[in-house]
Amino acid sequence: MSPQKPPSDIARAYRTEYEKGQIDEGQLPESPWTLFERWFQEAYQSGDEFSNAFTLGTVDAQGQPHARVVLMRGYDPSGLVFYTNYNGRKGSQIGQNDRVSAHFLWQRQERQFCLLGRAVRLDAAASDAYFASRPRTSQIGAWASPQSQPIEGRAVLERLYQEQVERFEGQAVPRPEYWGGYRVEPSSIEFWQGRHSRLHDRFLCLPGPTGWTWQRLAP
Repeated sequence: MSPQKPPSDIARAYRTEYEKGQIDEGQLPESPWTLFERWFQEAYQSGDEFSNAFTLGTVDAQGQPHARVVLMRGYDPSGLVFYTNYNGRKGSQIGQNDRVSAHFLWQRQERQFCLLGRAVRLDAAASDAYFASRPRTSQIGAWASPQSQPIEGRAVLERLYQEQVERFEGQAVPRPEYWGGYRVEPSSIEFWQGRHSRLHDRFLCLPGPTGWTWQRLAP
């Protein structure tokens, strides 16, 4: 059987109606994190193995936006947590401008979640604890990869990895000082639920001195 070709008329082939949920004003919680918890759990329980994946947006020194998918490794009312190489592209950009975006797409539920805020480094103890929980291969990879730097080929990366395997043979792998976590602390949160006729439900949540306020947005 020959492989299926993508449709030539993408606009028509991907049209769909959104009918899997709604956001009811009368049932909005005081905190957006209550709704985030429910949506995240429902995405996970649906069998989506990448339910914790989100697109992290940063801006470089020239004002050029960048985006890539990273994995959320924790969350609470203070924000979302992820880990990375501080010397890589996203870490360097955050060092210059800590304003970032975090965007989840939960396709099976026809939902999106977007958080705008600041990325703040976790303390060393928190990063140490998470690093210690990683598989040893991932720990060694953090030492081996000069993240975002040009390399001549795959063989170079494999050689660098093997050098670190030999370096740490028979001992625990410590966390590199240039590797650790960030917490994205929110300045705004938006929920999007697909609805029929493209009349989607959108709600913007803003923090204030007495708690969060909710506002419906036109789709």
